[in-house]
Amino acid sequence: MTPFICITCGTQYEPSDAPPDECPVCVDERQYVNWDGQQWATHAELQAQNKLRIEEDNGVFALSMPAGFAIPQRAMHLPTDAGNILFECVSMVNDEAVRALHARGGVGRIIISHPHFYTSMVEWSEALGGVPILLNAADRKWVKRSSPRIEFWEGDHHVLSPDVTLIRTGGHFPGCTALHWKNGPRPGGTLFAGDTPQVVFDRRHVTFMYSYPNYMPMKPSDVRAMRERLAGFEFEDVYGYTWGRNIIGGARAAVDASFDRYLADMGS
Repeated sequence: MTPFICITCGTQYEPSDAPPDECPVCVDERQYVNWDGQQWATHAELQAQNKLRIEEDNGVFALSMPAGFAIPQRAMHLPTDAGNILFECVSMVNDEAVRALHARGGVGRIIISHPHFYTSMVEWSEALGGVPILLNAADRKWVKRSSPRIEFWEGDHHVLSPDVTLIRTGGHFPGCTALHWKNGPRPGGTLFAGDTPQVVFDRRHVTFMYSYPNYMPMKPSDVRAMRERLAGFEFEDVYGYTWGRNIIGGARAAVDASFDRYLADMGS
């Protein structure tokens, strides 16, 4: 029995004798099926063919699959007062990455922003000693490989410590989650946003999309709800979903201006 991995989105599925007929994550309108058809890989095949990118991104230790594989998100190691958190996940685990994380104090829990980044979360949990995986319950149906390590949280906010709060931003998926770190990694606090909101290429704004690859804008009602859930959280920086897509300094004002711009452009 093999837990096959979709090479287009990077999601790992329940162990089976043969690959699934299709990847529901990619068939969904927010994603897409590979132009050459549905394709699968095993974890061992990924390990044999790929080397993880492991380095810092604006002072935060991170790792990712090599460019060109699936969605290019990176997972970040956050040494917070709620313990060491791996925020986001990637499709492959290797010994080098596990050693690097242990050298930085290990990982106490994995937190993932939304289903497109669930990837090989169970594989990572097991490699890190069976650490819990925190997901918002609104996206429960998108878990494609089950595990007793998965813990679901409910509601719009989930306080992990005096410094760390999870915020259900919603919109892209109902349970989309951002992590607010009040006092780190730099003074003034940071929002780890996943891609909801998503830092755009000018790194002075964020945007709000229901589907990024298919260019489907988010409903204004969802954007207004996101703005309300983020109200009261101060942050100087926003870390986006991938390397370099960060707003360092002035991020709270940039996000507020982006809310105003988007809603005005949408006529709402």
